[in-house]
Amino acid sequence: MGEGVQARSGALRVLVAEDEALIRLDLVEMLKEEGYAVVGEAADGQSAVDLAVSLRPDLVLMDVKMPVRDGIDAASEIAKGRIAPVVILTAFSQRDMVERAREAGALAYLVKPFSQADLAPAIELAVSRFEELVALEKEVLTLQERFEARKIVDQAKGLLMDTHKLTEAQAFKWLQRSAMDRRETMKAVAEMVIATLSEKRTGETEPLAPLGDSGSRKPRPRRRVSSETPGPLAD
Repeated sequence: MGEGVQARSGALRVLVAEDEALIRLDLVEMLKEEGYAVVGEAADGQSAVDLAVSLRPDLVLMDVKMPVRDGIDAASEIAKGRIAPVVILTAFSQRDMVERAREAGALAYLVKPFSQADLAPAIELAVSRFEELVALEKEVLTLQERFEARKIVDQAKGLLMDTHKLTEAQAFKWLQRSAMDRRETMKAVAEMVIATLSEKRTGETEPLAPLGDSGSRKPRPRRRVSSETPGPLAD
């Protein structure tokens, strides 16, 4: 999404998508008077999507009824791509379309006719919701990555315990020290352990030198973990 939304510095960059030229002109003027920077104008839905992708605005104002490509469909693509928050513009008689717009990913809407004073609250609401959504998705992704890393480390510990008769604590410490020696993440070392010991079980591996004393803390050029017995560990 645009830098303006992330940093909240400078004027918000807005893309206006409205097929009626006079309404679009009024919208642009109102936005400028409210302190927003209009970075692009689109007269049809497909142009709105194309401009959103190329300009990466901080917000898109999209009329619900657009030629070439329906406004809701265009809003859906912009929303799914997390390009920018979308505010839908709809006529009073089209209020039944508001639910469709929400399902498509629009984060706020304005009902025509609206005043200049209505613009800022709708825009700020959409931007705020978008920021919360992006932050939440990043948090979920981080948690998923941590969960996946933990599963890989646990699998490697299990292989070390079975193959070299280590306790869980010893296997964990060996992985930890190996990661420090090689300046790798524990996940990366665990993946090497899994690959090496899995190959050994199928008889397709070749002997590799052990990692050696972990007290040296020097990076090692080898990218594979030894299938030989790990070096001694302090209890």
